[in-house]
Amino acid sequence: MTTKLDYRWHLREAMATRGMFSTTDLRPLLAERGIDLSPSQTYRLVVERPERLSLKTLMALLDILGCRMDELIEPVAAAGSRRRYSAAAGAGPVPEKDTGLGGLRPKRARIVPE
Repeated sequence: MTTKLDYRWHLREAMATRGMFSTTDLRPLLAERGIDLSPSQTYRLVVERPERLSLKTLMALLDILGCRMDELIEPVAAAGSRRRYSAAAGAGPVPEKDTGLGGLRPKRARIVPE
């Protein structure tokens, strides 16, 4: 069976590691490279996962941040390709949620009667 792929968008983290903490820092740098985005488009590009992104915009981001594509886009298995079951007996599958924390998730507490 083929695993379906999805991706995580790490623009905000890449910006933060380079001392850019505001979307307004990014907009003039994009404009210098011929990418004219409105303030709301720039905000959405940083905080949301883009469904469509032009290659020119992607290349401008890589140039601005001095990073590689794999630092911005992380391929991951699609949420529906793995099933996880809840700890409650008889409960059905619980879909994985993308928390934006990578593999860092709290462990479910298991309470056992004495």
